Amino acid sequence: MLDFFSNLIANLFFIFERFHWIDVVDLLLVTLVFFTILRLLRDTQAMVLMRGALLFVVVLSLLNSLRVLPAFSWLVQTTFPVLVFAIPVIFAPEIRRALERLGRAGALMPENVSTGSVDTIASVVTAAASLSERQHGALIVMQRRDVLDEYIQTGVKMNAQVTPQLLLQIFYPNTPLHDGAVIISGYRLVAASCVMPLSSSGVLTSSPERQMGLRHRAALGISEVSDAVAVVVSEETGSISVVHGGRMIRRLDPDRLENILHAFYRTAQPTRGFRYTFDRIFFGKSPEDR
Repeated sequence: MLDFFSNLIANLFFIFERFHWIDVVDLLLVTLVFFTILRLLRDTQAMVLMRGALLFVVVLSLLNSLRVLPAFSWLVQTTFPVLVFAIPVIFAPEIRRALERLGRAGALMPENVSTGSVDTIASVVTAAASLSERQHGALIVMQRRDVLDEYIQTGVKMNAQVTPQLLLQIFYPNTPLHDGAVIISGYRLVAASCVMPLSSSGVLTSSPERQMGLRHRAALGISEVSDAVAVVVSEETGSISVVHGGRMIRRLDPDRLENILHAFYRTAQPTRGFRYTFDRIFFGKSPEDR
């Protein structure tokens, strides 16, 4: 036993004697890469796919190591390059989302910054409260830095001043514009009945409640591909939610909704620095939003 511990200590000293500061940097970079990948895949269907792919690779490696299966080993060695090329296809949505997040993080100059006025926020809060009382479903998307022209083109352009009455009329049941989302840019209601991308994350499927439908999936979807803030009113329960950066805050009252929107649009001004860039890349939001 004494010889075992002596050999263990000797081996540890042998490793540390050859351990250089560049090795520490190397390990930190590898850790950072894996942390970033897991962070981007969290709460998405890709996490399930990745676990299945890892299990598949481990099983194949174990079977391939058996010398008594030469035909199977040949099959694995032949098909493995094809599996490597298939990975970008399988994880294409997550790769695109990561690149979009990287691109948004690099936008340090104040271009296309959309600021919400006090009157606009007050109108949205008033309309959301009224819609909640009447249990009329609604999806209001408030543009920030990222331009939403791609989604504005899918709806009916209005370019009108934002008022509670206009929002209530748009989302009144069975009216021509009540389906889809309203997009607000600055002081103007740009378009209504817009089609939003549906979220592919597991945030809603993992929820024990079932009151969240397509509006909530659409709100999560637009928040995953842009820095917009989405306000959702549930048609079933009248619950008010705010979505940003793929995260949802639920069961809000009008006062809390107003405070959250003011907090978001106070941070819409240009913010520079390493901390801002780091958080936009790895967390998808600025330090003030976290």
